[in-house]
Amino acid sequence: MENEVIEFDIGLGGGGGSEDGDGDDVLDEENVASCFAAVRSYSPQGDLDLEPYEGMEFESEEAAKAFYNSYARRVGFSTRVSSSRRSRKDGAIIQRSFVCAKEGFRNLNEKRTKDREIKRPRTITRVGCKAALSVKIQDSGKWVVSSFVKEHNHELVPPDQVHCLRSHRQISGPAKTLIDTLQAAGMGPRRIMSALIKEYGGISKVGFTEVDCRNYMRNNRQRSLEGDIQLLLDYLKQMHSQNPGFFYAVQGDEDQCTGNVFWADSKARSNYSYFGDTVTFDTTYRSNRYRLPFAPFTGVNHHGQPVLFGCAFLINESEASFIWLFKTWFAAMTGQPPLSMTTDHDAVIRSALMQVFPETRHRFCKWHIFKKCQEKLSHVFLEHPNFEADFHKCVNLTESTEEFESCWLSLVDKYELRDHDWLQAIYLDRRQWVPVYLRDAFFAEMSITQCSDSMNSYFDGYVNASTSLNQFFKLYEKAAESRTEKEVKADYDTMNTFPVLKTPSPMEKQASEVYTRKLFMRFQEELVGTLTFMANKVEDDGLVTTYQVAKFGDDHRAYYVRFNVLEMKATCSCQMFQFSGLLCRHILAVFRVTNVLTLPFHYILKRWSRSAKSSVALEDRVSDVINYYLESHTVRYNILRHEAFKFVEEGAESVDSYAVAMAALEVALNKVALAAKHDGRISLVNGHCREHFTRNGVHANYNIEDEQRSLACPLSEDDMDAKIQELSYQLDCANRKCEIYRANLYSVLKDIEDHKQQLSIKVQNIKLSLKDGL
Repeated sequence: MENEVIEFDIGLGGGGGSEDGDGDDVLDEENVASCFAAVRSYSPQGDLDLEPYEGMEFESEEAAKAFYNSYARRVGFSTRVSSSRRSRKDGAIIQRSFVCAKEGFRNLNEKRTKDREIKRPRTITRVGCKAALSVKIQDSGKWVVSSFVKEHNHELVPPDQVHCLRSHRQISGPAKTLIDTLQAAGMGPRRIMSALIKEYGGISKVGFTEVDCRNYMRNNRQRSLEGDIQLLLDYLKQMHSQNPGFFYAVQGDEDQCTGNVFWADSKARSNYSYFGDTVTFDTTYRSNRYRLPFAPFTGVNHHGQPVLFGCAFLINESEASFIWLFKTWFAAMTGQPPLSMTTDHDAVIRSALMQVFPETRHRFCKWHIFKKCQEKLSHVFLEHPNFEADFHKCVNLTESTEEFESCWLSLVDKYELRDHDWLQAIYLDRRQWVPVYLRDAFFAEMSITQCSDSMNSYFDGYVNASTSLNQFFKLYEKAAESRTEKEVKADYDTMNTFPVLKTPSPMEKQASEVYTRKLFMRFQEELVGTLTFMANKVEDDGLVTTYQVAKFGDDHRAYYVRFNVLEMKATCSCQMFQFSGLLCRHILAVFRVTNVLTLPFHYILKRWSRSAKSSVALEDRVSDVINYYLESHTVRYNILRHEAFKFVEEGAESVDSYAVAMAALEVALNKVALAAKHDGRISLVNGHCREHFTRNGVHANYNIEDEQRSLACPLSEDDMDAKIQELSYQLDCANRKCEIYRANLYSVLKDIEDHKQQLSIKVQNIKLSLKDGL
């Protein structure tokens, strides 16, 4: 065998790297079997049972390298290329040395390390091993072994661990084909490795590790995305040319895009101006088995439906990239920053948000945390069937931060989870996902006690785990069209259907005319719910009255409502209005016992009303605060009492102030008596009492204060009548004109808004009919 030439097949493959996520999708066994049948010829154990010796010849340098690596695999060590010698004539390599990976020692260069901190120091692997193989080229063109050192100064790796050595972690061509096939079928690296291990009878026979498989699949996705990005840019350019209101931006050079992409059509930008108070940034699509890096910005419209505020295509997910994305998105929206924002539980996104929107309340999606809990605590779920219910109860049903803290400690002690790293991490972030810490911020949700507040993505049901970018554009447009149709249908139902009222309350009738149909139904639930609640006064400081509100016979679970009668404002310990923009049944119960018959205008958010997308406020607010006050005897009594207390305190300060106060009180008593004599037909104009009456067929009015003054300096009856008739007629004419102008303007604006809604419905119906015809 001395002059035998070895022909050795080369199998080049992947190397190490960092791990990424894994999908849990399952491929049926029949498809897996067919995939293996297509690559059955693959066998990582094709090495020749030879040992190197001086004089052994090879066809090429690569063949020599592959042979020595194959020998190293059998023996149990890893190899690397060490040194080479070049020809002085043409610079070609004429000698090459292959050594054990533990050859030599690490170069500890102080100049390279003294000025910088090494955060993750690598382990020391070189121990000065002398094992090596050197080859040099002959005049014949063949390569011959010039020297071979067999002995090692370290322990060799057993056969069942050889696949972990760097130089042996190679993915052959057939194995790559198999991975490509299974990846396209939806399997993640974990399940692909499980299939390979089962097929070849062990991990050592596969020839590479799960990390190599992950990195190979990641590189596949990256190569695929490079072509997909150009498709995306072509699509965005086309959309912008068709509609100048279509906005898109590319991070970096557009011609050589390697960064993120953002776009928003004119409808998305318009939606933000109406409903941009709370925003969801949904990055869940990057977690599917294809890692489609798609992330939409969404919100909630006046019907409680998801609306789109723009989309992002994420390639580089660093903190700097998210900062660019948030700034670009906000520049496209041209409005106020959102009051609140919901994202997945991600520290990088949180850091970027804090820098771009420091005043915006940031929340992690509770539904995603619950989902992750099932993964991180799967062993607890199996061992303790009641854990999930206890966990949900602790998070969702606690009414105060103190109650949550106590419940959480009991939970982790009961199931011995105090030292669980993931639970400890989400506990530290509790102020950003536990509902009891978020009730003082607006998130436009109908309930603060619902079991799971998922992101309710705009694209749910359209873009999913098996969506490629080639399919994405059609599905994107289909989702947008479908969401528009649903909004138009909800507008139609609101305008043309009338809900069944369940109470004789004027407040319910008012709400049915102001709110959209979906929001009214939710408000109606709260209003009807007041019938089971009792409101008892527990404190009264003259300005703010505190009520304890609880279900009949359930006083241990009470809510506290503070009611300011002067401002007609109430706050509840449940904080539902701050969280959802709808009044809770506890405040409504207090309104019931204090005879507040209609909703004060400041409790009707325009974003939940029928006119949410109108630039004109269609609500009639001309007689807002005063009329609301006068509706309730309790409110009138409390206001008068509050003012009387201030009057008494100031009047009793001195003898002089007491005399003035008594004189003023006597005048006030005469005015009140006069108002009562006229049977309550007295109105307030600029803070003065004025009576309306008809004299000699002419509508007139007079000031009671003028009547009081006339008692001291009487005028003739004819002069007084003439003066009153002249002034009152002029005032009445002006008032009538103002009322007519206001009524006409209101009518025109309402007609315009109704006509706009009807045209929108007609346009959508025409589109649907054309679509059905095609």
